[in-house]
Amino acid sequence: MGAGPALLLPTATDGALGQGQWGAGPTAVVLRQDKGFTYGMLGNHIWSYEGWGEPAVNATYLQPFLGYTTKTLTSFFVNTESTYDWQGEQWTVPVNFMVNQMVKVGKQPISLQLGYRSYAEGPAGAPDWGLRLTVTFLFPK
Repeated sequence: MGAGPALLLPTATDGALGQGQWGAGPTAVVLRQDKGFTYGMLGNHIWSYEGWGEPAVNATYLQPFLGYTTKTLTSFFVNTESTYDWQGEQWTVPVNFMVNQMVKVGKQPISLQLGYRSYAEGPAGAPDWGLRLTVTFLFPK
């Protein structure tokens, strides 16, 4: 279990790419690991307080997750990365299915992940699906 601040940085350089808003709010995570399973919930809420672009940010983020890791370090995960926009009164709910494999290249451990995303809910013009490929270099102690 953990809690702390969530920050929104104004990285959009154009209104078509996002909002130039600074924002902050609380975040918390609760998780449990047991017999290869990892499950829990991450959530936060962000309010904008400065910057350009309309409307102001007032959003709740919820990420329930469930994963299972095998003895060969293959992991299977499902989660949502749901956001509710309180200004636009609109949910965006992508459901993600991911498979992850730990490998070593020489002495370097690497995590490879492939994921499929399907949108259960979204605003007009939102995509129907997506793919995710992630490569993470690990540096254990």
